[in-house]
Amino acid sequence: MELTLLGTGAPAGLPRPGCPCAVCATALGTDARAATALLVDGSLLFDLTPGAALAAARAGHSLGGVRQVLLSHPHDGPAVEIPAGLPRPGRVPDGRKLALLSGHRVRAVALDAPGTGYALTGPDGLRLLYLPPGGAPAGLDEHPEPYAMVVADVVGRPDALAKLRAAGAVGPTTDVIAVHLGHEVPPGPELRRRLAAAGARAVPDGTTLVVGAYEDVPDVPRRTLVLGGARSGKSVEAERRLEAFPDVVYVATGGTRGGDGEWASRVRAHRERRPGSWRTVETCDLVPLLERDGPPLLVDCLSLWLTDAMDTVNAWDDAEWAGGGEAALRRRVTELASAVRSTRRTVVAVSNEVGSGIVPATASGRRYRDELGRLNAAFAAECEHVLLVVAGQAVALRG
Repeated sequence: MELTLLGTGAPAGLPRPGCPCAVCATALGTDARAATALLVDGSLLFDLTPGAALAAARAGHSLGGVRQVLLSHPHDGPAVEIPAGLPRPGRVPDGRKLALLSGHRVRAVALDAPGTGYALTGPDGLRLLYLPPGGAPAGLDEHPEPYAMVVADVVGRPDALAKLRAAGAVGPTTDVIAVHLGHEVPPGPELRRRLAAAGARAVPDGTTLVVGAYEDVPDVPRRTLVLGGARSGKSVEAERRLEAFPDVVYVATGGTRGGDGEWASRVRAHRERRPGSWRTVETCDLVPLLERDGPPLLVDCLSLWLTDAMDTVNAWDDAEWAGGGEAALRRRVTELASAVRSTRRTVVAVSNEVGSGIVPATASGRRYRDELGRLNAAFAAECEHVLLVVAGQAVALRG
């Protein structure tokens, strides 16, 4: 089964007409995208968009052989002149099946948002899932066979990919193609980086893909450290790296700090950002979690873990620090780094980068700064991917 992406953009395209934003201003060449439309084996068209016939011609195809046009969007789309010989677009009711003379079988997938998803089985038996913008399946079989390819709004609805993974509909070899791409994410390297973290990829308009052919599926790093200063966006970046995966365990090392209203407000903001399927564990005992098998861990953050560890060894007292506290802290950091090295779980950890600022005015502040630098270095040494977030922009230091 062969799939040609006549467009891969959001409904308004990219750049969006008349939009002055920086993303639209830089969406040039292969980063410019028309509204998403899919041509399958030259006989089935998902979503008729303006310029589809011209896009097909540029890709070396014709719409002359199309025998069925199916709509996925919750509306019938903008007024589009139907090219001569093309059948009138239609929609399959949720749960209904459609068999085509070409040998393709289509099933309409109910969504949790307006619109229609389509599960397509080709004459060769390979399966493809296509979802409209903003849509995720409303329900899935418990243990379905993985699709060979999923074409979906990965940027706008990463939780849809998480649901598919949880149900077994997306497996390690599923080729996940991101479409409906708009100006929410900068194009080019930043888009590719974010999609790779979700195990997905984007292709230019006009690309023809063979469903089921081996592709180098983006390698999701198993251990990632995200560094950054205060309000740099490091926690958002860390959460984004796991939002396309189910059953994430969010490890909060800061506790609740009863009576501190400002801290409670920070904790509440973090909780509201997280997907509802994530589970929160409040602990600084990270080693047992790393040693057990299980779903991905998001540790936020190592700087608070260090505060607890330094409290435990009474690192703020010079006599106790010199009398064994320093050595005890080193052992705890070494134990944590060893657990990171041997863990089989996917781990994303957050930590503060404090070494670039002013020198702390107190001895305890300087001690904490120095120990956090050592902890960050030890943890980063065991990670495949290390990021530094500055002003909301992630810079890859490793991986």
